Formats: sequence, structure tokens, C-alpha cells
Amino acid sequence: MYAIIETGGKQIKVEQDAVIYVEKLDVNEGETITFDKVLFANGKIGKPYVEGASVTGVVEKQGKGKKITIIKYKPKKSSTRRKQGHRQPYTRVKITAIEA
Repeated sequence: MYAIIETGGKQIKVEQDAVIYVEKLDVNEGETITFDKVLFANGKIGKPYVEGASVTGVVEKQGKGKKITIIKYKPKKSSTRRKQGHRQPYTRVKITAIEA
């Protein structure tokens, strides 16, 4: 059985015992988190969410993704060059239960 949840402005397909990476959540490592915004579970499609459905998981890790480099410049102008880096924070969650 699988479900589709909404978190961090994204929709994620989850299954029992799956490990997912979501946008950073304000939860400590080892704590349990419940996702209430379930769009699809057990063959039921929500309008917009399935009534009484929830997905439970345990936060395994808080971290940052790989560094990406952003370079902005204007051609033919030697004074307008800018280099910037970014590391997106994430939360790794292991799904423990899907209740529909």
C-alpha cells in the first residue's frame, strides 16, 4: 500500500518503511512526525485531502544537500560578475505507518 502526501509545497509518494527526503522540518532527530495532508491513500482520492488519513514517520537526520554554484554576469561588462553558492537544507524521514 502506498500514499501520496503533501509537504513543503511538494507531493511525495510514500510506502511503508521507505526513506524520504523532504524540505526542512522543525523537528529534532529521533522524534515522530505525522503528515495529515494525505492526497491519496488505500485507493481513496481526497478532495483535496483524504478524511481521517495520516502518515507517520521518524526523523532520522537533518542535513544539507550538495552545493550548487550560481554564476550571474552580464556579457561585455567586466564589472558585473557574481558567484554564489547554495546548499538546500533537508530532513530525512523513515515512514513507519500509513493509516487510511
